[in-house]
Amino acid sequence: MQEQSEKGLPRFVMEAGTALLTGAFGAAVCYGSIEAGAGWTDMGPDAGYFPFYIGLLIILGSLVNLAYAFIKHRGTGEIFVEAARFKAVLSFFLPLLAFAAVSTFLGLYVGTALYIAGVMIFQGRYKWWIGLPAGIAVSLIFFIIFEIGFKVPLLKGPVEAWFGIY
Repeated sequence: MQEQSEKGLPRFVMEAGTALLTGAFGAAVCYGSIEAGAGWTDMGPDAGYFPFYIGLLIILGSLVNLAYAFIKHRGTGEIFVEAARFKAVLSFFLPLLAFAAVSTFLGLYVGTALYIAGVMIFQGRYKWWIGLPAGIAVSLIFFIIFEIGFKVPLLKGPVEAWFGIY
């Protein structure tokens, strides 16, 4: 067993976790394919026939990766990412996660304005009177480009009803 002095996320945990996550994705693909019909009919394959087998391939690949993680990385003590670097990754990942959550409920324009402003203020150390107008300006520019220029409606959430945009 190799001794590591650093603290952090072990490589085995990351390898096994990724294999389990992709396996769960493959299982979800198979389940959805069965609901759509994964069999063969007089007219040919059902809608879920091809995706079902793709899901099985994803599960098989995930099982191979999980076995490889157990064989090669279990008990080695190898560090995937050190704690200090993991904090830096989380400082960008968590705001993106918040952006996705806010955008789901309040729309992309509100989410974008809050994300840009929050990142500028908290990570970029800009003053709030610089970050907030910048976030609003980016959202307005996106609105002009997508809604007016390209005529592509984006998710607006309750903002659409508040302003009477239908």
